[in-house]
Amino acid sequence: QVQLVESGGGLVQPGGSLRLSCVASGSIAGINTMGWYRQAPGKQRELVAAITRDGKTNYADSVKGRFTISRDNAKNTVYLQMNSPKAEDTAVYYCNVDLFLLSRPWDVQNYWGQGTQVTVSS
Repeated sequence: QVQLVESGGGLVQPGGSLRLSCVASGSIAGINTMGWYRQAPGKQRELVAAITRDGKTNYADSVKGRFTISRDNAKNTVYLQMNSPKAEDTAVYYCNVDLFLLSRPWDVQNYWGQGTQVTVSS
């Protein structure tokens, strides 16, 4: 019923920039919080950044001042602008969305994207 499609991952040099995108599609009545998580090899998945429908943001301390999350409500899309990435930012990045289905507009559902690899290396 719902698909989250991520794009924009790849190899980036330290100090460079990269932008991730995630588009939600399907039988969606509305979307609440959208966010990005990441998981590095051997580590737990962790929150990178999240944004509410009205634009309030939350960031992991490790990315504050370097990454920026934004969204386009008309396009059901969330972005993660990654500036000055570091080697320790290397991970699989996952989009996560809280939304309401047309078939169940009273009940929030949580969905994950398939993940996109980001590798920071010179």
